[in-house]
Amino acid sequence: MKTSQFALSFNQRGALSRLTMKDDPYQTNWVIDPDYLRQAGYHDDDKLFGEFNLTVDHQSFSSIRFRPTVERQEAAVAVTFVLDQVTVRLTYLPTADTLDWTIELMNRSTRPLIVDQFAVWASLAYVMFRDKHVIRNMRDSVAVFPSVSPDFTKLAAVRRSSEAPHLGVYQISGRTLSVGTYCEYTNLFFENVSPSLDGMLFHQFILAGGYGAGQKPQSDWLYSSDGFTLAPRGRKAWTYRFCGFADRRDFYTRGLSFGHPIIRFQPMVKENDRLSLAVTLPKDTAIKQASVDYKSDGRLVTEDVGHDLQQHDNAARLVFPAQGRGEHRVTITLNDGKKGSVIFNVVSSLHRMLDERVDYIADTLYQGADADVPYSFIPLSNQGESLGKLSLVLQKNLFDKERLKVEQVRRVELSAVNYIRPKWFINGDFRKPRKLYGNFYRVMDFEYIGHVFFLLSQFDNAVLKLHRADDYLKWAADIFNLRVNPDLHDDPRAQEETQMLGIFFLYINDLLAELKKRGLTEKYKTIEKIWRRMTDKVNRESVVYQAAMTEHYYDNAGFGPAAGALSNTGHTDGALRYGRLLEANIGFSNDFRAQAPDRWWEALSYMMHALWGGVASAAMLQVYDFLKNPAYLEAAYRSTVAMLYCYDTQATATSKLEKGAAASTYSIAGPNINRPDLSRQRFGQSVFATDGGIFSRLFPEGDTGHADWDMGEELVAYLNGFGHKTYLYTRDGVLNVVNGRLETNSDGSYSIYSFAPYPNEYIFAEKNLHYVAPEGSFTPVIKLIDHQFVSE
Repeated sequence: MKTSQFALSFNQRGALSRLTMKDDPYQTNWVIDPDYLRQAGYHDDDKLFGEFNLTVDHQSFSSIRFRPTVERQEAAVAVTFVLDQVTVRLTYLPTADTLDWTIELMNRSTRPLIVDQFAVWASLAYVMFRDKHVIRNMRDSVAVFPSVSPDFTKLAAVRRSSEAPHLGVYQISGRTLSVGTYCEYTNLFFENVSPSLDGMLFHQFILAGGYGAGQKPQSDWLYSSDGFTLAPRGRKAWTYRFCGFADRRDFYTRGLSFGHPIIRFQPMVKENDRLSLAVTLPKDTAIKQASVDYKSDGRLVTEDVGHDLQQHDNAARLVFPAQGRGEHRVTITLNDGKKGSVIFNVVSSLHRMLDERVDYIADTLYQGADADVPYSFIPLSNQGESLGKLSLVLQKNLFDKERLKVEQVRRVELSAVNYIRPKWFINGDFRKPRKLYGNFYRVMDFEYIGHVFFLLSQFDNAVLKLHRADDYLKWAADIFNLRVNPDLHDDPRAQEETQMLGIFFLYINDLLAELKKRGLTEKYKTIEKIWRRMTDKVNRESVVYQAAMTEHYYDNAGFGPAAGALSNTGHTDGALRYGRLLEANIGFSNDFRAQAPDRWWEALSYMMHALWGGVASAAMLQVYDFLKNPAYLEAAYRSTVAMLYCYDTQATATSKLEKGAAASTYSIAGPNINRPDLSRQRFGQSVFATDGGIFSRLFPEGDTGHADWDMGEELVAYLNGFGHKTYLYTRDGVLNVVNGRLETNSDGSYSIYSFAPYPNEYIFAEKNLHYVAPEGSFTPVIKLIDHQFVSE
C-alpha cells in the first residue's frame, strides 16, 4: 500500500511489517521487521504491529490464535478479527501527508460486555541490532518517548542519529490508558563476548486494564487501569495518526494541528513555590477547567487551580503555588470535553535530600573495622561503579565546607586505603590489578577508584588521617594512568578497554590541573599526552561513530562520555556528531519521569538508570557549555530531573524509600510486561535474580533487598553541574531560566531564583554573562539589570 507520504506492507495476517516514509533518504522501516526477528532468533510474531490481546467477560483472546480477514477498501486496508461475541477491526487510511490507524471493537451480542483488558501492539522500530554496523543502529533504530494523556496520548519515535524525518504517533480519538513495553534480548556477558548485548522493545497501547490480577502497582495513582462496558451492539473506536516531524518543537507543532494542546511546564519545582504553565491551544478551543492532583498523608487531594487562569486567543497561562510534595498532575479540560495532563515533581529541599543521602551512606552503609569485610560500604560489588557512593560523600563535603563532616571523610579514607586498594590491586600495587572476574579484570573499574583518591586529595591535610593530600593525588594519577595507558597491560582485552571512554571525562580536567598546580610535572605530562591522544583518536573516529559501541552494540555509555570528552577538549566536529546522538537519546514527555535518557537493559523496559542517566545528563550539559545550543541545555535539565527521582524519598506514586535511601532503577513503562511487578516502580537490579538465567549469575546472593550498588557517581556529576549552576537563554525573544524560576520586576529587571542546592554560578551564554559567587558563599537569588548580573 502506497500513499503520497508512506509505503506500507502487511504480512499474511494483516500485521504491519513495513512502514517507510517517502522523504526519508534512508528508507527506514519504522516498525519491527519480522524478517529481522527471524534473523536474530526471536519468536515474537504475536507482538508485531497490530496484533492484540483482549479479555471480554473473563474470556481471553490473543489475536495470533485467530485468522483475520485482510481486505483492500479503496484507499484503505482493513484487518478484521471475528471472535466470540465481538469483532475487532484495524483500518489503515492515508490522508494527504499522514496515515490514520483506527482500532474498532464491536459487540455483536444483545447484552452488555465487560472488557477487562484490551492492549494493541504498536511495535515501532526500537531495536538494538546485533551487529557492529553502528550506522545501522543510528539510522534504522528509534528511541520511543511516550506522552500518556486521557485524550492526547502520543509517541515520539526519534531516529537515534537525530536526523529527520522522525515519526510521531498522535491519538485523534478514543482514550489511551497507558503504554506498556515488552523486552526481547540476548546477553552474552559471561561468554566474554564484546559487544555482548542486543535486544528490542515492543510497545503496546493499553486501551483497557493493562495488568493481570494482583499485578497493578498499588502506589501508581497517576494512571488508570480500568476496564469498560461495551453496550449491546455497541462500538468503541480509537484512532492514531502517523506523521513525520523534524525535531522536538515540530513534534508538538504537528500535534497542535491535530488538536493537541501544547503545555509547557517546569519538570520540578520547590514546595510552595509557584508553578507556571504556558498552554498553546488548538484553534477554536478554550480551557474550561484546570485542576491539580497530589497525594498528602496517603490521601489524594484535588484542587481547582483555574481561578487565576489567563486566556487570550489561543494562548493560556496558569500560575499557582505547588503545595504538597511528590508527583503532581495538572489536568486541563477543554470546552469540547477533552482532557490533557502533565506530571511534574515537587521537592521540599534538594539540599536536604543530599544531606540525607550522604548521611545514610556514611552511617548506615559503612561497615567498620569489625565487619566481615572491614571498612567497606555496602552493597558490595566487584564493579568499580560500587565506589560512586564514596565519591559522593567526598564531593558533597567539598561543596559544603562550612558544614564539613570530618568523620565522613575519614570513613571514606579508611575504606580507600584498607578496602579498595588491596581488593583491586595485588599487595596494593597499582601496576598489578587483581583479576576479580575469574580470568580477567575490568579496566573501567579503575576510573571510579581514581576518582575516590582524587577527591581525597582535595581535602586539607588536617582533615585526612592516614596519608597526605599529595599522596592521594599521586595515587590517583597512577591509577588513572593504568586506566588509559595500554602499555601497562599484557591482556588484549584490557589493552582494548583502556581506549574506551568512561565517566573519567567528568573529572580529568580537574585532575590534570591539580597535577600541574602541585608540581607533579612528569605525571601530568604522561596523562595529558595520553588524554590528548585518546580524544584526538575519538574525534577522528567520530566520522564512523566508533565510540557509540561499547560492550553493548549501541550504548549511551559510549556516545555520552564521547560527547562530553570532546566538548571539554574543544573538538568541535566530534562534539557536534556525538551531541546529536545524545540529544536524540534524551526523552521528552508530559511526564517528567519519561524524560529520561533512553536505556532498557537494567529494567527490560523503557527506564531511568540513575548512573548512566545522570552521566548522559552531565555530558549533555558539557556539550551545551561548549556548543551553546539551547536544545542541549533543555535536554540536560529534563533528564537530570528524571534522574533525581531515583533519590526522592517523598515520592507517592512509586515504591517508597526510607530517608537517605535510593534506587538505581525506575521502570517508566506501565506495564513492564516482562516484570509487571516492577511497572512504574523503583528498585535495585538484584530483584531480577529470581528470573534465573544470566541474572542468577549476576546476582548469586539472590535479591539482596538493597537499592543497588552502582549509584553515587551521577550525583557527583550533578553537584558539578546543575547542583550549583543556573542558566538563562532566550527563545523567540523571550527570556527563559533553566534550573530556576524567573520573575519580572516592575522596573523591568528580572529576579532569578535558583533551584540548585549550592547556588553559586549563573550563566547567560548569549550575552557572555557569567556570575560566580565569592568562594565559600552561595547566592540563591540574583538580579538581571540592563544585561548585567547583580547579586542581591
